[in-house]
Amino acid sequence: MEVGRRIAYYRKKASLTQEDLADLMNVSRQTIYKWEHSLAYPEFRKLEQLTKILKIAFDELLKQEEIKQ
Repeated sequence: MEVGRRIAYYRKKASLTQEDLADLMNVSRQTIYKWEHSLAYPEFRKLEQLTKILKIAFDELLKQEEIKQ
């Protein structure tokens, strides 16, 4: 599974909108959209911030296998 799809999955699991996550990360909603649709990728510091906000391990965000629901 792509990083963007993982970001979207864990954002929704945390009951956050794209706007909510954007506000928490000090980026635009459009940036979150681009990450989730693999049109752009977050820089390393933003990935670290994402893991803290979404309360997931770094490797959970980056691994390739499908999410087990």
